[in-house]
Amino acid sequence: MLFAESFADDDTPASDRLVLPYDARRKSRQRVTLVSGEELGYVLPAGTVLRHGDRLLTGNGRVIEVEAASEALLEVHASDCLQLGRAAYHLGNRHVPVQLGQHFLRFQPDHVLAEMLLGLGCAVSEVEASFDPEGGAYGAHAHAEGHARAPAYRRRRSTDVIEACPSGRVLPRPSARIHEFK
Repeated sequence: MLFAESFADDDTPASDRLVLPYDARRKSRQRVTLVSGEELGYVLPAGTVLRHGDRLLTGNGRVIEVEAASEALLEVHASDCLQLGRAAYHLGNRHVPVQLGQHFLRFQPDHVLAEMLLGLGCAVSEVEASFDPEGGAYGAHAHAEGHARAPAYRRRRSTDVIEACPSGRVLPRPSARIHEFK
């Protein structure tokens, strides 16, 4: 059995894949089966959530790529940016893991939340898709060597960034600022 307790760099080629649904990727210690059929055990710092694209480094130097499995989800669509933003706000206010996409939101099935979103005027449908929700803006997990790893919010590739709302209007991008308190 392979064993991993650290991460490899994102550009390191992987020799195998680990496909897990979101709830399993939230476990920081478990025994799993790789796509090849080989078993892998991993122990990561408490609170670590494996993200789609992460790479685990085994004790013998092999690299295993993590892949988000397809699972049953609810997908939210809205008639405009404000309505979709309002839906995201209400889901976030309930601490629901949410995946942001180009003109949609996805979250794990919950009929109460679906009814709330329908009441806000959104369209809610069932889909089968991989689920890789946004991570916390302030969280991070670290390599075993103690070096800081990529923030849990994981920067999105430029192709993933929402550039315009469904109406076609381009939304202004506020510059990132660190508030100074005096």
